[in-house]
Amino acid sequence: MYQTSIALSPLQFVHSGRPCAEALAAEAERLGAKRVFLICSHTLRHQTDEVQKIERALGSKLVGIYDSVRSHGPREDVIAATLAAEKAGPDLLASLGGGSVTDCTKIVALLLKHGVRTVEGMEPFHLVVNPDHTVTVPVFAGPDIPVVIIPTTLSGGEFNALSGSTDKKINVKQGYVHPQMTPRAIILDPAVTVHTPEWIWLSTGVRSLDHCFETLGSLGSNDYWDGEALNGLRLLSQGLTRVKAHPGDLEARQQAQIGAWCSMVAIVAGLPMGISHATGHALGGSYDVPHGYTSCVMAPFALAFNAPVNGHRQQLISQALGEAGTPASVLADRLIRSLGMPRSLKDVGVFEKDLPALAGYIFQDIWCGTNPRPVPDAASLIDVLRPAL
Repeated sequence: MYQTSIALSPLQFVHSGRPCAEALAAEAERLGAKRVFLICSHTLRHQTDEVQKIERALGSKLVGIYDSVRSHGPREDVIAATLAAEKAGPDLLASLGGGSVTDCTKIVALLLKHGVRTVEGMEPFHLVVNPDHTVTVPVFAGPDIPVVIIPTTLSGGEFNALSGSTDKKINVKQGYVHPQMTPRAIILDPAVTVHTPEWIWLSTGVRSLDHCFETLGSLGSNDYWDGEALNGLRLLSQGLTRVKAHPGDLEARQQAQIGAWCSMVAIVAGLPMGISHATGHALGGSYDVPHGYTSCVMAPFALAFNAPVNGHRQQLISQALGEAGTPASVLADRLIRSLGMPRSLKDVGVFEKDLPALAGYIFQDIWCGTNPRPVPDAASLIDVLRPAL
């Protein structure tokens, strides 16, 4: 018998399979919103008709659009979006796009609440990882304005209260979190994701696979989280493989979306991740490696590194992938390669000369200190990273 406590999210609705414009209009009506501000992908706005569909569905309720969020959500972009939203005076924020757009939208809701209008003003609100790997979580009131998210990738961040923004001055991606930063509703529309470039769709899917890997490898998980992660692993591995073969397969896209949702359950409920996610934060925020690619590169190496202490847990992964006798790291590598994703640090522009600085950034991350196999210092991470070159 074990003891556990599971935090439940303030999320109210998840809509799956419904056209996103129609679902967003319905959510605005349900929430009593009269003034909706949309933060969206520049590509979706200017190279597809998806934003126009939302404009038609919302009509006069749509009071503004911001479409200039860069990868990893630099603070400057978050502030620009906040200033644009402030001028519009919204009572609902909506987002259409990938993880950076999602994170930006949630942080904008927080900054509007607290009157933050400068990059420097964001400083008191982010998590601080201390030298002993404890985390200082600033205390503040959560945002009032509700958020509705329409994700177009599989990173899963829409389900999380935690959001990231990169401080370009120190080249570090920092976390902002409050329970009320969780969206009120999430709209999973597989049809809108056909515009997502294949490499982004598949690589962010691997990111969610990595949520499952690190949940199932965690020494602090429980039967509930394991069950969701196992289901997520099944749905994602099957759905991604099907979409790779047939990009227009909407059922497979929906399957992958539900798998990404399952992969986030443990994280949202409070289970810490490990070194693969810590490395991902560092590669993204400090080296501008696309979010999904970070797990494509590091997940198998992290599994291999942790196997001496959680090999019994990794058996769950091997069983779920259909080969109980094969190490999880080998199966993860095989699956990622079958999707055509990068598998080395060199593939994403990181080389031997970068390892000391990268190790330092990883060691500062919130989830380096919660890795199943303890990491004593930044220097020891170089030996973890070198096989990934």
